[in-house]
Formats: sequence, C-alpha cells, structure tokens
Amino acid sequence: MPTIESVSVCIARVPLDKPVTFSTRQVTAREYCLVRIRSTDGHEGLGYCYAVNSAGRLLSVAVTDLLAPRLVGQESLRVEGLWREMYQEALLLGRAGGVIRALSAIDIALWDLNARSAGLPLYQYLGATVDDRVPAYASGGYYLPGKTPDKLAAEMAGHVKDGFRAVKMKVGLESVSGERKRIAAVREAIGDDVRLMLDANNAWRDLPTALEYMRAFEPYQPFWIEEPFSPDDIDNHVRLARATPVTVATGEIEAGRWRFKDLLAREASTLLQTDATVCGGITEFRRIVATADSHGVTVAPHAWHDVHAHLVASSPNCTYVEWMPDDHIVNFRRLIDRQLQARDGQVLLPREPGLGFKFDPAAIEKYGVIYAGTQDRWQVVGGK
Repeated sequence: MPTIESVSVCIARVPLDKPVTFSTRQVTAREYCLVRIRSTDGHEGLGYCYAVNSAGRLLSVAVTDLLAPRLVGQESLRVEGLWREMYQEALLLGRAGGVIRALSAIDIALWDLNARSAGLPLYQYLGATVDDRVPAYASGGYYLPGKTPDKLAAEMAGHVKDGFRAVKMKVGLESVSGERKRIAAVREAIGDDVRLMLDANNAWRDLPTALEYMRAFEPYQPFWIEEPFSPDDIDNHVRLARATPVTVATGEIEAGRWRFKDLLAREASTLLQTDATVCGGITEFRRIVATADSHGVTVAPHAWHDVHAHLVASSPNCTYVEWMPDDHIVNFRRLIDRQLQARDGQVLLPREPGLGFKFDPAAIEKYGVIYAGTQDRWQVVGGK
C-alpha cells in the first residue's frame, strides 16, 4: 500500500485591493497556510487553512516541526489514527487556534489525497447525499468607505438577481439607527421571500446592547444573527437565544467536538457554522456534524466554498454553502487553478477527483512567502 512520502507547506500572503472593515477589525491582507501531501505512488493531496492577516509562519512551523513528522512513512488511509496521533502531539501546545488550524489543513490534504487516489470527487468519496449541486447563500455586505445603505441594498439585490434566495450582510459597526437603515434598505430591495442573514463578527460585549440591536432588527425578519458575542462568551449566547426569535448562529472559529458539544448542550446556538479549516479538519467536521444531527441542529459551514461544497454534499444536516461571489475580500481563489461555479443560487459540484483544484504555480510564485534561511516557498518534510 502506498505511504506518505512527504508533507510540504507554503504560506501565501494575498493583499486586499481595498482594506475591508468589520465591526471589530480591519483586514488589509490575508495569509493562507497551504499544505501538500505526496504518497509514494505519485498522488498528491492538497489542504489549506486561513492564517489571518499575518503570522502565518506560526502555522507553517506547526506543520513542519510538530505535525508532519508524525505522517511521513505512514499509510494515508489510516486517517482516524493519524488524526488522533497529531492531536495528541498538539495537546500541550494548541488544542485550538493556530496548531489546530495547521492540523485541519493536513487532515483536509489527507482526505483529498485518498479521494484522488480512488479517482473520485471528494464528496463522492465521503458518501454523497447529492451528486450535482448544493444550496448556497451569497455572502457580502461589508463596510467600505462611501457605501451607503442604497449601495448596500443594490449589492444584495444583485445577488438575488443572480438567483440566490438567501444573502448575508455585516452588522454591528454602526449605531442602532444606522444599522436599522442599512437593514431596512436591504429588506426592501430583496423582498420578503429572500432569507437575510446578519453577521456581527463578535460586535457586542453584553446582552442589553445586543438586545437593543436585535429589537431594531427583528421587524425585518433576519434568518440568523451570526457571532453576536465573543466565541468564549457562551453565557450571553444562551441568554440571547432565549430572548430573541432570531436564530443565533456561531461556531466558525471553534475547534474540537467537545466545544461544540457544550454549545449544543447549553442551547447557545440553534445553527452551527463549523469550519473544516478551523475545527480539526474534515475528520473532526464529520464528528461535529453527526453530533449536531443527533440534537436536531443544522450546520451551515463558514466560508471556503471550495472545500465546504463537498462537505455539504455529503452531510444530511448541512443546509448551505457560504458563497463568496468574487475575490476582493476572501481572495483564496487567486491561489488555485480552477473555480467552482454557482447557478440559480446553488453551487455546482466538481467532477474532478478530490477537491477538484490544484494550487496555481504562478500564484505561489507571486504570493508565496520566503522566510529567512530558506530558498523555496515550499518547506518540505520527508522526500520530494
């Protein structure tokens, strides 16, 4: 049986054409941790995770120094065992955050490698529930200089014109009255039959503030309010979920099934946004989704449609892919050679083996970071 010959990692830094503001921060560039796993029979699997604005080097070191040495010489099909061994290795250094993001990228690459070896698209290799397309919502509505409520409304209406029956916008940066004007303009533009999701990006620190905003939002019938508080403030998630008819959604930066178990047990969220590039990879994502299903809770994964389209297509209780219509904010698509397509509000599933894309060599040459003391953008553990 072929074994893992090498694990390679590259950090790619892709600047944003225009800085983008959230309720709690500004983003000027995005760094991505890219992983390649090569087997002795010549197949190669790809994985990735988001390394935030800077310090992607922390993730590359987690790959090369901590996790990859556990894989070289091992059988790639032993995914569960490899996950357990990597997690145990990371136990004292990072059960969440950068180390688990690095583990997530490696785990995704393992699944991709095995699916490519089998000659199957990843969603089929995982056990598809559908075989053609998956529902999606168009995600945008960011804060930009000069972006009036009318311009925001036109953006959201454009997604509806493209066939999407659900759209998402940012909230939480402006005053209550300012946000009410933004949401009112969007609701009028998209009509009553389109689902409107709101993303606060951890905007509020206390329940009274959150309720002040939510009472202003509720007449416009938002489908969910995403990340209203810090992810560590589970108590206020519970209180808000009880106080508003709007679904409270969270989980996009949570790691590990145990944390999600706590969210479910305490009813802090009635819709999870588990991210496979954050939570522990595809292996852990599948555990979390199955646990949510046993609680009657659905999952709408956060961002990264290139991997999550496969997971929504193979998970009965996953409802939506988050679709980024362009690359001016989430610019990962600049690093790969093939793009997924959306039609009539749904993402079309690829037919190629594995994830269905490769890292673009020209993009790696342009955006890959060379650290001091290295001669190549890819750092390799093992053979080639």
